[in-house]
Amino acid sequence: MATINRRDLIGSLLGLSAATMSGCSAPEEWRIDGDLLSPDFATGHRLRDPSMTIGTIEQWKEIPVVIIGGGIAGLAAGWHLRRSGFDEFELLELEDDVGGTSRCGERDHFRYPWGAHYITTPMPENVDLIEFLQEMGVVQEVNPDGVPIVAEDLLCREPEERVFADGTWHEGLFPVPGASQDDLDQVADFHAKMQEWSTKRDPNGKRLFALPIAHSSDDPDIRALDRISMLDWMNEQGWDSARLKWYVDYACRDDYGLSIDQTSAWAGILYYAGRLRRDSQESQDVITWPAGNGQVVQYLRGKLEPHIQPSKMVAKLKPSGNSGPDANCELVVFDKERDRWLGYRAKRVIFAAPQFVAKHVIDRFRDGQAANTQPFRYGWWLVANVHLRGRPKESGFPMSWDNVFYESKSLGYVVSTHQAGIDHGPTVWTWYYPFADAKPHYTREQLLNVPWSDWAAMVIADLEIAHPEIRSLITRIDVMRWGHAMVQPYTGFVWSEARQMAAKPDRNIHFANTDLSGVALMEEAFFHGVRAADEVLTILQERV
Repeated sequence: MATINRRDLIGSLLGLSAATMSGCSAPEEWRIDGDLLSPDFATGHRLRDPSMTIGTIEQWKEIPVVIIGGGIAGLAAGWHLRRSGFDEFELLELEDDVGGTSRCGERDHFRYPWGAHYITTPMPENVDLIEFLQEMGVVQEVNPDGVPIVAEDLLCREPEERVFADGTWHEGLFPVPGASQDDLDQVADFHAKMQEWSTKRDPNGKRLFALPIAHSSDDPDIRALDRISMLDWMNEQGWDSARLKWYVDYACRDDYGLSIDQTSAWAGILYYAGRLRRDSQESQDVITWPAGNGQVVQYLRGKLEPHIQPSKMVAKLKPSGNSGPDANCELVVFDKERDRWLGYRAKRVIFAAPQFVAKHVIDRFRDGQAANTQPFRYGWWLVANVHLRGRPKESGFPMSWDNVFYESKSLGYVVSTHQAGIDHGPTVWTWYYPFADAKPHYTREQLLNVPWSDWAAMVIADLEIAHPEIRSLITRIDVMRWGHAMVQPYTGFVWSEARQMAAKPDRNIHFANTDLSGVALMEEAFFHGVRAADEVLTILQERV
């Protein structure tokens, strides 16, 4: 396969001109260390190979419940089973550790995220998540109206966010300096509309847009917004400001890995209206840790340690023909660590792996209608953790937790030490890039062959937009490639029948993953984990 020219790679993915890129020299020329990381692609891709040979099963284990997948959804399912007094389950995870895209890293006393890095304070109706955060010590108390009070030291520390535009840093994410009066009027109209969507309630008292989305209104006129793109909806409102469109496009790429013209208008509005406080244009407070959502994973791992079985690839699921309390399911599992095949017999299975895996492992999945999985699309992401010996010089608004570059195709970076109040000296920046181009320049296979040095050069080229001297401060760049990082809420998908039907059980297999909401958010993964665990508990109690 032909290699990709480094300069072409960086220019096309970041949208930089040749004149903008200063050098593109290899990081090793600057004595920068680093690793190229990824989930276990090799083992996972074996599931798609029809010639995969299953060896002799050395051992069969009888257990009432098996959870497949150790992301937030699978961990939440296990957490809910345990808090309900049910302990007869095992959680099988393909990787060597749990967490999925919420996992974190640690080096030289620094902790940092490898993916998801915050959650917003839940609304009162999100009772299960509030109870979990209370148990975790994040929520200190709940007001009589259901509003949770978060521990002050876990709320994102100021300054929270800034954007680099016109040669300097500015507070917030909308680049106000340089904006015309028309730009400012349009962004004001936009936020007023988001507040209107946020405060309205349907006849049943439901918010029009809520997290998790199962709490949102089923008003057909509101759900019809899913059938047009966020860009088309904004054009219908008469908003043509380039700065406003960049601002909203950034939000779509940030949460969904999609550009504004690909994102469902319903999902685009959810990003804003679903998080606004009551009668306010202010968003719910952000909860974060140096390790990002890896802190949540660490807590759940500690609660579920005896039940977690890492390095286990579920190759085949054979459910019995019925869905009643006496149903059974056989699981064929490859133990990567011991290079052997195992068998499980379970009454119920919680499938917390991505939907695209289901058709490869579940026997007669959805009665052989494999098309059920076709509407699910996934984004490819690059995440880099950049280790610095010191801080660069600053101009304009001071360094914040979230640092964004106007008109860059990256999402900028978050500072892992910000929440700890460490504003000087060594630090780690976590840099994000979603492959959101509807017509990508390169195939997934080509991108998997790009060496570490080229990805690291791309990270440096982007950081140099705002920090020209950054090369001299970098000691290490570790790069993570997420091949199927997150489900994408493209136009027409969120409220499609296929998406909604995917959450229903298939015989005695119950589904729990953020995929089932069409938006890859922690709130959705947690909701589906608890929901699936409730389904299982209800049926198992029928046998008692």
